[in-house]
Amino acid sequence: MSVQWFSGLGHVTQALLATLFTWFLTALGAGLVFFFRTIERKVLDGMLGFAAGVMIAASFWSLLAPAIELAEQTGGLPWVPATVGFLAGGGFLYLVDKLLPHLHPGFPDEKAEGVKTSWQRSTLLVLAITLHNIPEGLAVGVAFGALAAHIPSATLAGAVALAMGIGLQNFPEGAAVSVPLRREGMSVFRSFLYGQASGLVEPLAGVLGAAAVVWMRPILPYALAFAAGAMIFVVVEELIPESQLHTDTDVATVGAMVGFAVMMTLDVALG
Repeated sequence: MSVQWFSGLGHVTQALLATLFTWFLTALGAGLVFFFRTIERKVLDGMLGFAAGVMIAASFWSLLAPAIELAEQTGGLPWVPATVGFLAGGGFLYLVDKLLPHLHPGFPDEKAEGVKTSWQRSTLLVLAITLHNIPEGLAVGVAFGALAAHIPSATLAGAVALAMGIGLQNFPEGAAVSVPLRREGMSVFRSFLYGQASGLVEPLAGVLGAAAVVWMRPILPYALAFAAGAMIFVVVEELIPESQLHTDTDVATVGAMVGFAVMMTLDVALG
């Protein structure tokens, strides 16, 4: 009954509920701060690797493959929307990365990226994870919006699988914000609030992504590829380098393999 209820909702509403779920898992991960004051570096590297693997798999199976298929159905060159959208998504995140002030967990204050600002370290840490969550929320929203186009490879189960995969990798991201803040002296409750706040952008991005493709169907192949390009940029620019900073890189590599396998299994089995 619950599945039927969900499937009967509009695609924008489905995207909102799905991204609220991914935010909830971010908050759940941030809640680890109530039990742990620190996270071992190997564990954090494994978490980052897992997130990278999930995002790589999701970028192809949930986004690029449907974009190419839809372009083939419309009779155009299937590689054009995929290539243009993919590069546009990466270019958009490149600009955001250069402009948005942010600081990645574990880095000193002088390593902050983006426009120089006097914002507190805690704010910069939250913005770093928020940067990851923009393309993730967009990807989930676009996946649900694609259902309105009736693409054979775009199914409700596949969109739900994508939301589940993004949610799984959001759990460690919430912890990656809240626990370091607690270790630096911030109160437990404030550390939790900052950690969960990093995921609040996902429902907004999800609704915008779903609404855009529902209202403007011709842009759907580009929107799918755009979300994929944005996610791959985050993976290559930030997640993989951060996870490989230390000498023991095997944990991060295994995490990436497991994350890829989990997302691939979810998408192929459910989609």
